[in-house]
Amino acid sequence: MIIAIIFVVLMVLGMPIGFALGVAGVAGLYDMGGGMFLVQGPSKVFNGLNVFPFLAMPFFILAGEIMNHIGITSRLVKFAQSLVGHFRGGLAHTNMLASVFFAGLTGAATADAAAFGKTLVPAMVERGYRRDYACAVTAAGSIIGPTIPPSGLMVVYGSLMGVSIGGLFAAGILPGLMICLICMTVIAVTARRKNLPKEDRRASLLEIWTIFKSSITALIMPLIILGGILGGIVTPTEAASVAVAYALFIGVFVYRALTMADFIQMLIRTARVTGVIFIIIAFASILGWWLSFNRIPQEIAAAVLGVSSNPYMVILMIVGLLMAIGMVMDINAILIILAPVLVPLTVQIGMDPIHAGIIFVLALNISLMTPPVGACLFVLASVTGEKLEKIAAQLWPFLIAEIGVLLLFAFWSDLALLVPRLLGFR
Repeated sequence: MIIAIIFVVLMVLGMPIGFALGVAGVAGLYDMGGGMFLVQGPSKVFNGLNVFPFLAMPFFILAGEIMNHIGITSRLVKFAQSLVGHFRGGLAHTNMLASVFFAGLTGAATADAAAFGKTLVPAMVERGYRRDYACAVTAAGSIIGPTIPPSGLMVVYGSLMGVSIGGLFAAGILPGLMICLICMTVIAVTARRKNLPKEDRRASLLEIWTIFKSSITALIMPLIILGGILGGIVTPTEAASVAVAYALFIGVFVYRALTMADFIQMLIRTARVTGVIFIIIAFASILGWWLSFNRIPQEIAAAVLGVSSNPYMVILMIVGLLMAIGMVMDINAILIILAPVLVPLTVQIGMDPIHAGIIFVLALNISLMTPPVGACLFVLASVTGEKLEKIAAQLWPFLIAEIGVLLLFAFWSDLALLVPRLLGFR
C-alpha cells in the first residue's frame, strides 16, 4: 500500500510519470529486502528495455515524421474528400476516412488529433461547421490511427506479454474500420438536423483517379508494413525500418521535400518521443517486478473472481478500469503497469491473449477522447482554441458509438479473432 501512496503523491505533485514509477519501484525494492535488493535496480531497468521488438517504436515514429513533413497529410485528405465529400457533412466524413488513411503514418491518437486540428478543423469551420463539432469529429476519429496498425500500444503489449505483434496488428484492422463506419453513420444520421454542408457536386472518376495517383505513395506504406508482417516476410521491427527507408526514398527522390536539416530535426523529435516512452517502460519494469514478487496480480485476480466469475462481468470490470485510469494517466504507462496484473485474469476466464490485447488497446484509445480529461480533448482545445467543455458536449454520440464497438469486440471473441485466424495467427 505504501508503494501505491508514494506513486500517487508524486503524480499529484507533478513529477513526470516515468520518474514517479522509478521512485515507487526503488521504494518497492527496498521494501522487499532493504539495500540488498537495491542493487537489482539497474539490471531491471536494462532488462526492461532489452526487448528487440521495442526497436519498432522509434522507427514507426520516424517514418510518420517523414511522411507528415513531405505533405502526405494534405494528399490523403484530398483523396478522402474526393470519395465522400459530396455527402451531407462531407468534410466530417472526410475527417473520418482520412483518419483511416492516416493510420499507417503515426499510430498515435494525440498526433492525429494535433495534425487534423491544425488542418481539417479550420477547413471545416470555413465551410460552415461549428468549431466545437469539428473538434468532436476530429477527436472521435483520432483513435482510429492507433487502432489500425501500426500501433505503438500493440508493440508494447505484444513485447511485454509475449503475444504475436503481427496477430495484434491483424486484430486491429476490423475494429478500426468499424469505428470509422459507426462514426460516419452518426454523422449521416445527424447531418440534416445539424444542417451540415456538402460539396456542390460529386467528384468525377477522372478527378478521383488523378488525386489517387498523387496519394498512392502514402497509401502504399501501410501495405508494405502490414503485407510484410502478416505475410511472414519481415518482423514488426524489420517492417518499421523498411517503412523509414521507404519514407526517406519518397521524401528525397519523389517529392524532393526533405533536406538533411529537416531530417536531423525529425531525429531529434523522434528521440524525444521515444525517450519518454522508454523511460516509462524502463522504470515500470522495476515496479512490475515488485508486483510479481508480492503476487499482487494473483491476489487481484482472486479478488475480482470473488466478486463474479462470469466472464462478461470480468470483462466489463477490466474495460471500466482501463478507461477510467486512461483519462488521467499516460496510456503507455497504464499498459505497462496493468497488463501483467490483468492479463492473468483474462487467462483464468479463458480469453485468447490476442483478444485480450485488442480489448486493452481499444479501451485505452477510447479513454483518450473521454471527457472530462481525455488527452485528445486537451490537444484539440490547445490547437484550435475551442473550449474543452464545448467539444465534450458534441462528442457524446461518437463516444457512445465507439464504446458500443469496444463492447461488441470484447464480448464476441469470434469477431475479434476473425482476421487473425484468417491470416493464420492462432
